[in-house]
Amino acid sequence: MAADHARRVLLDAIAAGVFPSAVFDVGSSTGPLQQGHLGRRTFARESAPVAAGTCYDLASLTKPIATTTVVMDLVGRGTIGLDEPLAASFPEWHGADREPVTVRDLLEHSAGLPARLVDPPPPGRREFEHDICAMPLEYGPRTRSLYSDLGFILLGLLVERRTTTLLDATFDTVLQRLTSIDGTLATAPLSFRLDGDARLGAAPTRPLEDDLRRGRMLAGEVHDNYAAMLGGVAGHAGLFGTAAAVGGFAQLVLRAARGDGTVPPPLSPPQVAAMITQSAVPGSSRALGWDTMLPTSSCGTRMSAAAFGHVGFTGTSLWIDPLRDRYFVLLTNRACGDGTVEQMREVRRAFHDSLADL
Repeated sequence: MAADHARRVLLDAIAAGVFPSAVFDVGSSTGPLQQGHLGRRTFARESAPVAAGTCYDLASLTKPIATTTVVMDLVGRGTIGLDEPLAASFPEWHGADREPVTVRDLLEHSAGLPARLVDPPPPGRREFEHDICAMPLEYGPRTRSLYSDLGFILLGLLVERRTTTLLDATFDTVLQRLTSIDGTLATAPLSFRLDGDARLGAAPTRPLEDDLRRGRMLAGEVHDNYAAMLGGVAGHAGLFGTAAAVGGFAQLVLRAARGDGTVPPPLSPPQVAAMITQSAVPGSSRALGWDTMLPTSSCGTRMSAAAFGHVGFTGTSLWIDPLRDRYFVLLTNRACGDGTVEQMREVRRAFHDSLADL
């Protein structure tokens, strides 16, 4: 069976030390089809097993799930314009090469920004804003696409300027509104801030060597050091969630992508269609906050050309295929051990390919 094959892929990866644990949720527009949890919170023999309700650091899944959703909500309300120039909101974003850059360019990773800062992260929001706005661009805006955490940090700061609240509070408000109108979203945590048992029981990660927090495990504390310097709330990373919570969000997006007019804004069919339309930037597979299907993608080889999704550095991924009426959530804590990005990529591809006939 497809589900047995998928479990074997994940168990083999655990045995190989790619990650100590994995949870998954695979479903259709009507609900989950297969769910599972495997492994322990860490590689230590005495570590507790993970459960279906274990929270994971979603890393860059924050970009499409939280930041893009909030931005599109504000676009729908007329608070932000996709084609408004960044210079109108950030006075330090100035110069002939920067003037054409828009909100859309940040969402499509085509604003000219590098992936990360050259120097260690600064100590706060105002300093981050200055460093991003003042740094030299790496390429001409809209001439190509380069995946950039910096662009999404700036999007998070833009949201906070327009709403006068932190990104996490705005996202919580949007989720509450979606949940009150449509019951699809799981009640399990999908939040920048975990409390109590959810925090204590979260799947741990280990800081990178250039992180000031190195030498200890992070449980319920964001792995990304930029997000940590921003207090755990940032446009590029910081969101935590369970597989069921991410699956509930994915089901809403899948329904909208298939034309279900009952899905409310900001995940209505016209808004989701805008989000998943591939960029016109040369050579780019990016859409608005999402990535689209390529034969080399982490979603494997058997999804349709209409598939879209995203991955996270900690070992997370979300892919949605509207033609096949499927969503695929895979959450691991690869960043707990020594599993490489390439190993994780191969596990993701094998996992998704094994479920192609589900």
